[in-house]
Amino acid sequence: MTVTTALYRRYRPDSFADVIGQEHVTEPLMTALRKNRVNHAYLFSGPRGCGKTTSARILARCLNCAEGPTDTPCGKCNSCVELARGGSGSLDVIEIDAASHGGVDDARDLRERATFAPVRDRYKIFIIDEAHMVTSAGFNALLKIVEEPPEHIKFIFATTEPDKVIGTIRSRTHHYPFRLVPPEPLMQYLELLCQQENVPVAPGVLSLVIRAGGGSVRDSLSVLDQLMAGAGPNGLDYELAVALLGYTHASLLDDVVEAIAASDSATVFRAVDRVIQTGHDPRRFVEDLLERFRDLIIVQAMPESAQAILRGMPADQIARMRSQANNLGAAELSRAADVTNTALTEMTGATSPRLHLELLCARILLPSSEQTERGIAARIDRVERRLNYGGALPPAEAQTPPEAVAAPSTSAVPAARPAEQPVERPTADASPAPASPALHSPTPGAAASGLAAPLSATFAEAPAPAVRLPPGNRPGSS
Repeated sequence: MTVTTALYRRYRPDSFADVIGQEHVTEPLMTALRKNRVNHAYLFSGPRGCGKTTSARILARCLNCAEGPTDTPCGKCNSCVELARGGSGSLDVIEIDAASHGGVDDARDLRERATFAPVRDRYKIFIIDEAHMVTSAGFNALLKIVEEPPEHIKFIFATTEPDKVIGTIRSRTHHYPFRLVPPEPLMQYLELLCQQENVPVAPGVLSLVIRAGGGSVRDSLSVLDQLMAGAGPNGLDYELAVALLGYTHASLLDDVVEAIAASDSATVFRAVDRVIQTGHDPRRFVEDLLERFRDLIIVQAMPESAQAILRGMPADQIARMRSQANNLGAAELSRAADVTNTALTEMTGATSPRLHLELLCARILLPSSEQTERGIAARIDRVERRLNYGGALPPAEAQTPPEAVAAPSTSAVPAARPAEQPVERPTADASPAPASPALHSPTPGAAASGLAAPLSATFAEAPAPAVRLPPGNRPGSS
């Protein structure tokens, strides 16, 4: 019976050209190899499963290739065959796991072995994995040989925590930081791998795989390998992937979001009960709900090109999400995402996660309970949506001209005076009059005329009021 190896071992890259998502590392290394400007020590750092140890082995192949140093191993010489995927390994390339060999005695043993010449190849290369596990005494024991190694020695340190490598070692290496692989190249890589394995994949499954892998190629391949192992004759099924990975089914999230948009609290709490009764983790459900709100915000911001960001999501699902985003509105979406994010933080270590989940749903359903600008904006947004979905305006409002809508209400201001009604003007010998008769007219018609006519015309028609001076200030008085 043939034993099938794991996917991440079967598809481990053999050259820098096969490494995905790390072009900022592989291209400078290939350039250095072509120019024969190779350093004596390297430090590869980055998250787990992103290609550090694999790149260290590829660099060893490039250095010890019979046609090298070269940026592309020939794959035919003894060194390339021994260091290839599934090879037996080379005596001149020593891999050390610092998690179990990080003490000062192990460092002294390595230093003694490094003094001997290579058995067959050009260089003796030491690949020290999990280098952050080396103790300070161990690093100090290696310091001298890392600083001034013999010509035939190369060191490659690989670590997930470069800050724990002492500065005296880091300063003597070329540091190359690896990164998590972006979703787009990882999606293309997984699709190609499924084609090579002849396994059909249902829409939406690879998006779940990438989300579970978190940008790590090895973790993503492990998840995909697990799904392939349990797949039926129809290939990778979405229902199986959701159940196995523990994510919330898209249909349940659709029901909850649509019920929130319709203020249907009964449906929302029935969905919460379904989450609990099926044994799902309430915190995972809140994470998935927050992820859905984020997707809806993206769909509303760019409705025609959301597929460029939500890669791998079926077109019909994006169409449903576009409708959900329109029904919720921008203010309500933003508020719901903030409330969900706060609840997710509060659920860490909570003794009653179901209670937190139900309170979260109650806060989302009742924007009036939040007396802040965010809650007020959500309520205004909800009122505007209801007015828009209510159809045409009533006939009385539909026939009202725009000028009347913009003017003050007739209940507050009397009706306008007809244009032909004469305007009463004050006499010169009358008592002092106000500066603007139109604004202070005692009659309703004059007040309405002052509001209807332009302000400049009102002042132009009104005569200058008579000014009466005190007796002591009149001209000619003594």
